[in-house]
Amino acid sequence: MRTRTVLLALLCTGALVTSTACSVQKPSEGGDATANCGAGRDFLIGMSQANNAEPYRQVMNNDVRTAAKSVPGLTVVVADAAQDNSKQVADVENFLTQKIDLLIISPNEAKPLTAVVQKAYDRGTPVIVLDRKVEGEAYTAFIGGDNVAIGRAAGEFYANTLLPDGGKVLEITGLPGSTPAAERAQGFREGIAANPKVDVVASQPGDWLREKGQSVADALLKAHPDAAAVYAHNDPMAEGAYLAAKAAGLHTKVKFTGIDALPVPSGGIKAVEQGRLAATFQYATGGREAVDLARRILVDCARDVPRTTTLDTMRITRENATEAYARLGGGA
Repeated sequence: MRTRTVLLALLCTGALVTSTACSVQKPSEGGDATANCGAGRDFLIGMSQANNAEPYRQVMNNDVRTAAKSVPGLTVVVADAAQDNSKQVADVENFLTQKIDLLIISPNEAKPLTAVVQKAYDRGTPVIVLDRKVEGEAYTAFIGGDNVAIGRAAGEFYANTLLPDGGKVLEITGLPGSTPAAERAQGFREGIAANPKVDVVASQPGDWLREKGQSVADALLKAHPDAAAVYAHNDPMAEGAYLAAKAAGLHTKVKFTGIDALPVPSGGIKAVEQGRLAATFQYATGGREAVDLARRILVDCARDVPRTTTLDTMRITRENATEAYARLGGGA
């Protein structure tokens, strides 16, 4: 691999798909983004990750690295923003200084990262936005799940199966300002609309983190001891809520659901299988798909690439958890 004076010491840390709206990478100040593409070359991909502390993002990083190993010439450097918008902007600026060949970014929040993503794109660097969106259209491609649809599926599960007779629901949301948090909340409310007896009585952010989800749930359960269920925007927060309920002696009364369904021993599928969560909804990382798209751009010199790739989802309950774990590649 070619050598670069990349600030590695500072930057390195440790489903089914449908595609729509193909588009051509626009001409930019940096010239033709495919001018230096082709097989037999070495390419450096900068991956700007929102927060490595989240289990979902650890799996995403592993998916990207594993997929990149199968493509000769690709090297991936991961920068951890640690849930800090300013740091993520600086990480991307550092990548651009080092003249990366392609940027993969999973933004911490949409608005604060929009300008630096546009800067990269306007310079002619292909940009794959992964999982969370930025504002505007200045990027090459977006890969991620349909969070409104996932939230709606969760809401329909509550309305029809989990709480058919109604009940009070506590919602623990993701990081404010991140697009999945807003979309999962919106979709959930659309889903429960079919059953007016299901009522979201409180909603507070847990920032995607298990520990904060636990502390938020502790406060919410004290304020609403008659709550019937906790809808958490990801599995770690749902697990944190379960621990808070268990400490209060409410874990057999309250039901819990999450989103992610990571096929790892500590993930949501196993939590469902073991009875802590009533359900989880698959939210694929998109890491493999991002590398495949990067290969098409850098190695195959593709000029037309899918503008949007929407990753499929599935509902996982006790009935299909074991099968889903194996199907999604879970291991011991």
